[in-house]
Amino acid sequence: MKTIQVRISGKVQKIGFRSCIRRIAGKLSIRGEVMNLPDGSVQVLASGDQIILEKFISMIYGCPRAVIRDMEITEREYCTFEVFSIIRPGI
Repeated sequence: MKTIQVRISGKVQKIGFRSCIRRIAGKLSIRGEVMNLPDGSVQVLASGDQIILEKFISMIYGCPRAVIRDMEITEREYCTFEVFSIIRPGI
């Protein structure tokens, strides 16, 4: 099990992208969180099996209306999450 941080830039806000990522995570039993960042990018923290996380990353490209310009993936210290959540600004 491991945790990754994914920072996605491009046309990724105000198009239902975070909901799409949460649906994919649910299908793959990945736990973590997704949030919009002030610079217009989206950040994902995801914990799961390495092979499942790789599949998760590839499936993100299939989100409708998203135009992904760059995806930066870094490994983080393992974190446990109860579910996969959308973090909304100011909450």
